[in-house]
Amino acid sequence: MIQFIAPLSRFAVNCHHSFFGFPSWYEYLKLDGQCQVTNFTVPDSLVLVGLALVDMLLRVAGLAAIFFIIYAGIQYVTSQGNPDAAAKAKDTIINALIGLAVAVVAVGIVSFIGSKLA
Repeated sequence: MIQFIAPLSRFAVNCHHSFFGFPSWYEYLKLDGQCQVTNFTVPDSLVLVGLALVDMLLRVAGLAAIFFIIYAGIQYVTSQGNPDAAAKAKDTIINALIGLAVAVVAVGIVSFIGSKLA
């Protein structure tokens, strides 16, 4: 009789849950099989929790930038040919795109540092 053996990683517990792409506060901490934090030390683990919180805030900044891009796009469409309103909307779009780029790069840097420290 042939028996199929499924890989164990398929049934492993996934402890890193995210809510709308936001990492959890324990993202960079070591967890055991039951999703419990192992060996929490005060100076080192607080730095990792702080990095996870900074990661969350930077993702909120990215969402705010996307909101401002949409808002400025609506302002641009409703400017009705008014050059001042159109220029203000274009400036808002450019600034929001710069903010989005900074937030994306900063999230990448924080994630890299957090994964190296973990």
